[in-house]
Amino acid sequence: MNVFQERGITHLDLHGERHYEASQLILDFVLRYQKEIPLIIICGNSNRMIKVVTQELITNSIKYSSPRFGIIRVEGL
Repeated sequence: MNVFQERGITHLDLHGERHYEASQLILDFVLRYQKEIPLIIICGNSNRMIKVVTQELITNSIKYSSPRFGIIRVEGL
């Protein structure tokens, strides 16, 4: 799991991660860093990865926005 800080915001970069592993990585990331919300999840250009991320967030009632294609911003729990 590639986690880093940029401009005071914690990021999770999913490049190179398998789609089937992403759901658990996303939930672990959000719960581990929930005190640092907002968080950024970088999905890249994969429509499938974007769908996996958004579905996981919706399933767990996590508020998010998509400021740019391939970027998901976690807004709240």
